[in-house]
Amino acid sequence: MTMNNAKQTIQEGKAILGIEFGSTRIKAVLIDENNAPIAQGSHEWENQLIDGLWTYSIEAIWNGVQNCYADLRANVKTQYGVEIERLASIGVSAMMHGYMAFNKDEEILAPFRTWRNTNTGAAAAELSELFNFNIPLRWSISHLYQAILNKEKHVEDITYLTTLAGYIHWQITGKKVLGIGDASGMLPIDSTTNDYSKEMIEKFDKLVEPYNYKWKIADILPKVLLAGEDAGTLTTEGAHRLDISDHLQPGIPVCPPEGDAGTGMVATNAVRKRTGNVSAGTSSFSMIVLEKALSRPYEIIDMVTTPDGSPVAMVHCNNCTSDLNAWVNIFKEYQQLLGIPVDMDEVFGKLYNHALTGDADCGGLISYNYISGEPITGLEEGRPLFVRSANDNFNLANFMRAHLYASVGVLKIGNDILFKDEKVEVDRITGHGGLFKTKGVGQRVLAAAINSPISVMETAGEGGAWGIALLASYLVNKEKGENLADFLDKKVFAGNTGTEIAPTPEEVEGFNEYIKNYQACLPIEKEATRVKKP
Repeated sequence: MTMNNAKQTIQEGKAILGIEFGSTRIKAVLIDENNAPIAQGSHEWENQLIDGLWTYSIEAIWNGVQNCYADLRANVKTQYGVEIERLASIGVSAMMHGYMAFNKDEEILAPFRTWRNTNTGAAAAELSELFNFNIPLRWSISHLYQAILNKEKHVEDITYLTTLAGYIHWQITGKKVLGIGDASGMLPIDSTTNDYSKEMIEKFDKLVEPYNYKWKIADILPKVLLAGEDAGTLTTEGAHRLDISDHLQPGIPVCPPEGDAGTGMVATNAVRKRTGNVSAGTSSFSMIVLEKALSRPYEIIDMVTTPDGSPVAMVHCNNCTSDLNAWVNIFKEYQQLLGIPVDMDEVFGKLYNHALTGDADCGGLISYNYISGEPITGLEEGRPLFVRSANDNFNLANFMRAHLYASVGVLKIGNDILFKDEKVEVDRITGHGGLFKTKGVGQRVLAAAINSPISVMETAGEGGAWGIALLASYLVNKEKGENLADFLDKKVFAGNTGTEIAPTPEEVEGFNEYIKNYQACLPIEKEATRVKKP
C-alpha cells in the first residue's frame, strides 16, 4: 500500500486498531483494508512486586494505554499528516489469566494479580482434583479460590471478576464480555456449548456454599463470545479514555477482547486443527490445536481454546528471555566500557549466531532462567542461576548457547508429553516473539528442542497487537458463514507459510542431553530458592 492510500484509509475511517497489553510493552497497531500494518505506537511498562505479588496499578494501566495511543497518533501525524478520528473497528487484548475483582461501584477490590503470581498452589491443587481437570496457578478461578482460602474480606463484595483485556473492554464499551480464548483461562470451557463448563460451575458453587457469599460464580464472570460476535461499540467515555485529545469518535465496533495466547494464534495463522505456534518473549508458551482430546489431564498442560472455540493444548512457562536479555546487557556494558558504540541488534546478532558454533549439548553448561517461579518444574520462586562443573567446556559460544537453550528448556519438557506420550500430530508450528528477532537462531534452537520444523513469518515481530487487529478486522470484514481459519488463509496470509528450519539429528540429540543434565541438576535451583540473602 502506498503512503497516499494509507493516508486515505485513515481519513475515511477504514483503518482498524489493535491494542495489546504485553508484560513489558503496550503496543497499538493500525492496519489497512488488506490487514497490513500502516502505523504503530507503544509504551514501555513494568510490573511491580508489592506485598509479595506481581501487579500493575490501575493508574499505570490507563496512563500506559493513553501514552501508547498518543504515540500512535503522533506517528500517524508524522507519517501521513492526518488525525485519527474514525476507525472501522477496534480490538483489545492482554496477558491472559490473573485476577481483577470489582464491587458494585466498579472499584477494584484488590490490586490486580497477574499471571506471574504463583501463590495459588493450594487452590489450584484442590480445584484440579475437584474438576478432574488441570487448573493452573495462573487461572482466575485459582486466584479467586485462593483469596477465599486466605479469608480475604473483599471476596464477599465481588460483583464482577475479569481479566485485564476484559477490564479495558468493559471500560471502553460498557460490556461485560470476554472472547472465548481469554475466558478459557478463567474457568474451563465446554467446547460443545462454547461456554463455561456447567458441571464445573456447579461443583465450584457447591464448594464455596459454606461461605454464604451473595454471588454465584456464573453471576460474576464475563459473558463468553466467539471471534466475530458482537461485543459492543466504543462509548463517548471509552473514546476519551483511549484518546485524551478527544479526536477519536465513539460508536466504533469493538471485537471480543482476547488473551495473548489467542492473538498469537491468529498472528501466526495457527487456529486450524493440526497447527500450532510458540510465543517466546518474557514468558513462553506453545499452543497446539488438537484433533482429539488428550487421554488424561496433565498437570503441566493447560486446556484452552482458539478465539473461535477449538480445543488447544497449551504449555505455559513463566520464564523465557528475561535472563538471556540480562546477560546480553552485561556484554553491552562491556562494549560501552571499551568505548565502542553500541547497536543492540548487532550485539544480539553476534552473540546469538556465535552460540550456534558451540557444542550441541552446550559443553555441559546449564542455565536456569528463573526470574520468577516455574510451576512445570515445581518451583514456586525463582533464582536465575548459571551452573557448571570444572571439567565442562566453558567458552562464550557454549555460555550463550546454554542461555538460549534455557529460554525454551521448560517448554521442551511440556511438549515432550504431547509429541512423545500423546502422539499429537501437527502439520505446521510457527514461532513468534522476541526470541526469533535474530534471523534463524531462535528457530534452530526451538526446532532442536521439540524435534520439529519451525516456521517464522516476516510478520512475526508484529505479534499480538496485529493479532487482535486481525480479529477486529474479522468482526467487520468476514463474509457470511466464513470461519476464522478460512478468513486468515484467504484474506491475511494468502499462502504465506514463512521460512521453515528443520533440526539436525545432532542438534536434537544435543538438546536432549542438555535437558537430561538440566533436570538432574534441578535440586541446585530448588536449594537456591530456599537460601535467602540476609
